Amino acid sequence: MTDKEVFFEENGSLGLIRLNRPKALNALTLSMVRAIHPQMVKWERSQSIKSVAIIAEGEKAFCAGGDIRALHDWGRNNDDEATGFYREEYILNRYIKRYPKPYISLVNGIVMGGGVGLSVHGSHRIAGENYSFAMPETGIGLFPDVGGTYFLSRLGYNAGAYLALTGSRIKAQDAIFLGTATNFVHSKNFNDIIKALSQNDNVDSIIKQFESDPGKSEFEEISFLCNEVFDGDSIEKIISNLIEKDSDLSNKFLSMIQTKSPTAIKIALKSLHLGSKLNFEECMKMEFRMVNKVMNDHDFYEGVRALIIDKDNKPNWKPNKINDVKDDFVNEFFNSLDNNELIFD
Repeated sequence: MTDKEVFFEENGSLGLIRLNRPKALNALTLSMVRAIHPQMVKWERSQSIKSVAIIAEGEKAFCAGGDIRALHDWGRNNDDEATGFYREEYILNRYIKRYPKPYISLVNGIVMGGGVGLSVHGSHRIAGENYSFAMPETGIGLFPDVGGTYFLSRLGYNAGAYLALTGSRIKAQDAIFLGTATNFVHSKNFNDIIKALSQNDNVDSIIKQFESDPGKSEFEEISFLCNEVFDGDSIEKIISNLIEKDSDLSNKFLSMIQTKSPTAIKIALKSLHLGSKLNFEECMKMEFRMVNKVMNDHDFYEGVRALIIDKDNKPNWKPNKINDVKDDFVNEFFNSLDNNELIFD
């Protein structure tokens, strides 16, 4: 493969998107977003293309998220590309969600952040044996975006709050159990699925031919605990639940939450509660308001510094205590952007 970040192929009746930044865990760049969207529009209008699939080069990751270092640098320099990236990414996420043709993601390895946005909103979401899903944004002062406020808020067992607040990873079996993935297929069969899709537009029957039993979900075993302890209208209530439970697992969850940005976990939880009552487009508009505020807040830059740049894993959050993050401050993240709102065609 060349240095080109994303390839497009037309194989019979299939349009194929191939992410090609394996050394960077296929992290999503603005140029990739700008290439993918118009190509999908072209395929939507094509009479010969019946379905679209997306896959990634490399064995480690489907897509480990957006190019956070670039977003950090743009934001530090007050470059419009920072929020501009999110605007174009969110518009692409919504386009995938409403795509009129089957959209099949073939995901093996790490899938986080922007990679989730490229996959989870499609009609068919195939997980391979090394599938590893996470929305760890609260650890860098951000929140689960790319439609996370919509799909996480609709997961059973309060799994959305669990994933958002702890940043925990789930495997293919868990994704099938929760519905973030629709089918489990061994990655050795991905290319055979692509070949079959190029020759036949009966997507469901093709995937069924290669589908396997994913096995027991580890999350299912803790789902009732999550349902209980993450049931709260505030982070303070959830923490109280965890302390009251006082088990090895609840204490583990509590320690994970305590490493995150206090501001980020508060806005993340509020966004899930609001998102559960909004449609997809409304969720994306809310996320764009939030991310505009995040890009002007201390914690995002401090989180990226501590976890990605200096890698000392010692972020100095401001405020650094949950009780110091006041409701008025949290509400500012949801304020209207007036003439800068996210608009869909």
